[in-house]
Amino acid sequence: MGGLAGVAVLASGAFVPAAQAAPQRSFSGTASAPLASAENPVRKLTLSFERTTATKCPLTFKVYGTFEGLPPGLQLIQYRIVGTEQWKSVKSPINHNGSFTALLATLDWDWDPETPTSGQTSVQIELRQPDGLTSDTLYYFECGMADADDTFGETSEPIVRTPSGGPLAELVADANLDAVQARSGAEAALVSRYGFHLDLDAGPVTYEEVFATLPAGFAVDVWAITGAALKSVLAHPNAQGWVLTPSSSLRYTLEGGAVTEMTLNGVPVADDQVIKIAANYILVGGYEGFPRWPGVTSVYRGGPDDRGALATYLAKNSPVSAPAGDRVTVR
Repeated sequence: MGGLAGVAVLASGAFVPAAQAAPQRSFSGTASAPLASAENPVRKLTLSFERTTATKCPLTFKVYGTFEGLPPGLQLIQYRIVGTEQWKSVKSPINHNGSFTALLATLDWDWDPETPTSGQTSVQIELRQPDGLTSDTLYYFECGMADADDTFGETSEPIVRTPSGGPLAELVADANLDAVQARSGAEAALVSRYGFHLDLDAGPVTYEEVFATLPAGFAVDVWAITGAALKSVLAHPNAQGWVLTPSSSLRYTLEGGAVTEMTLNGVPVADDQVIKIAANYILVGGYEGFPRWPGVTSVYRGGPDDRGALATYLAKNSPVSAPAGDRVTVR
């Protein structure tokens, strides 16, 4: 605070003494709405990704930002994509209760197969305020590959697979849900350990490990399914005896060839209840030895690739500990 006391932020982004700032500055479209002065108006900025093209690359996607910890009143926030020079601005609602979400950028990415590591793989936002606050980083690897030794956060302990999924599958399910929940309203995620080719050791997680863990790079989509239909899918492990692994919001018990218990956020799931589940199309289509999902409808096809989702989640929550591996009970 110190030398920045009594500072106001103008639409131009310049910092000037409050005595020289125009009182109750208004903005286009908001009649006589005063700008509330704050040295660091944003305490946290979290990004979300929304793909708007059917192809995974080239692609167009939107970057949304959720601003948290704002002081009362209208705030003018200036930001730019890290690595660029152009500053842009966004206004908060007057009544925001400390947080709001806004579209910050629409980006077009392409891929050069001759130089795959030259493509774009991430986006981060920085704010023009005294503390230089930056957002988390969104990763997307279908239009470019990171260097093998690039790191994405770290794990505090080994995160391993078990025959039915275990901690690693639970981690990936949590990452998939986190990647799409803000834009789609997804309530849970399901994954199969079928495609997981490597456990994660303790310590920094490299791109080589992310790629080896999830080599397919499936897009994370969201589907609507009834509780009864979901129970019928989960009641059938594949030929290896593997079950589908849920995110932390969903738990179920498999007994005698049927799902005898299922809860969503701790509440029992009714048969006629419609749930939004994040899953890739391979799983929903009945591959990898699991049943095709009956009566399912697509509700969101804007998610990132699962490698990008995992890297984003690891970096945002680092250091990451192993989930307990106890979300599915088999009796």
